[in-house]
Amino acid sequence: MDISSLTVRELVKKIKNGKLTSVEICKTYIQKINKFEKNIKAWVYFDKKNLLAKAAQSDYLTSLGKPLGPLHGIPVAIKDIVGTADMPTKCGTKIKIGKLLSKNAKIIDLLVSAGAIIMGKTATAELAYLSPPATRNPHDYARTPGGSSSGSAAAVASYMAPLSIGSQTGGSIIRPASYCGVVGYKPTYGLISRNGVLKTSNKLDHIGVFGKFVDDVALLAKVLIKKDLKDPATIDYSTKNILIETKKIFLNKPKFIFYKTDFWRLIDNKSKESFEYFIKSFKKNIEVFDVPPYFKDIHMYHRIIHETDLANNFKIYYKKFRTKLSKHMQIAIKNGITHSAKDYSKAIDFIRKSYESHKRFFKNYDSVMSPSSAGVAPLGLKSTGTPDFNRVWSYLGTPCISLPLLKGEKNLPLGVQLITDRYEDHKLLKVTKWLEKECS
Repeated sequence: MDISSLTVRELVKKIKNGKLTSVEICKTYIQKINKFEKNIKAWVYFDKKNLLAKAAQSDYLTSLGKPLGPLHGIPVAIKDIVGTADMPTKCGTKIKIGKLLSKNAKIIDLLVSAGAIIMGKTATAELAYLSPPATRNPHDYARTPGGSSSGSAAAVASYMAPLSIGSQTGGSIIRPASYCGVVGYKPTYGLISRNGVLKTSNKLDHIGVFGKFVDDVALLAKVLIKKDLKDPATIDYSTKNILIETKKIFLNKPKFIFYKTDFWRLIDNKSKESFEYFIKSFKKNIEVFDVPPYFKDIHMYHRIIHETDLANNFKIYYKKFRTKLSKHMQIAIKNGITHSAKDYSKAIDFIRKSYESHKRFFKNYDSVMSPSSAGVAPLGLKSTGTPDFNRVWSYLGTPCISLPLLKGEKNLPLGVQLITDRYEDHKLLKVTKWLEKECS
């Protein structure tokens, strides 16, 4: 039995039935780390002894016959911007960030309560922005894994972790998922707490998850979606039936809008062929639409909010440690300082206006589709790729997911992005699961 090829649900079931132990599972992933990490560089903190000790404790609790959490004994990798009490959090920078991240973030406590085992910290772009870490794409070491959740996507893609946590402000979950060939899920804005996580932009930051299968990310998301009074953006949202929804059968096959978007020209020819074949294969389900004209404004307003918030959140580092910051970060903060309060206010207000205009599309269609990225992972490690296909959905706060369905140049993975209306995460997972089955 290849443990690393099993779904998380299968692993959980085998632990409960006594057919597998958490130690056995963790040893499997340690073997993968020993084999691949020297080339991929997905981890910035990993302690094998600590992981096995936690796994042994998990197995001891199993032996007592006590009620087990939904992720009992399952190892989970954590992006290195999430605060932990027993592991360092460096956020991809040499600058010491502060005491907040030396405590457990809310999502860490939720994972531990669910019985999950925190494996270690995965590499992130500097301060979760653009300057890439040393991580390489598991499918081609000469290519980027995407960012900023570089290590989180690469660890799952290379079977060094069954699940991982990432974050997205522009395209930091969906794009790496596409480049690395895994499932990446960004829930609706406000469903997962950012309390104890590096803050880059209060209006744009989302926590998300990576896994090999739709069921796996749904299971992890169910554990993490919870209102947190210390993150005012969070809301009460019932996840009671979120796993049941993925098993439901559509009475009528779902209908999709496909946006090629204004950035279609950026996609390489081989990837375009793959998308065209995909659209043709589902021609009864998919209608190709032009993007609304105000999407261009969204890209501009997203940049204003992002740069202004970076300037506000990191101005102390800019003043004291400017030379230790990358050129990308220096430019973003410099731009953020120059944006006027009026421009920022317009950018915030346009979220509401553009969302109200776009939500009508979801009345007659089950989901919007678009490319997850501008083709396959680009060659080179000096960039994490462009988030042009992702910014709109981070700005609008709608849930989205990247499904590894296609192949592009050199047979490299290529993701299809699905989007639903805010708070229709159940529906998103349901239509994504349907598409996963149809394409299998």
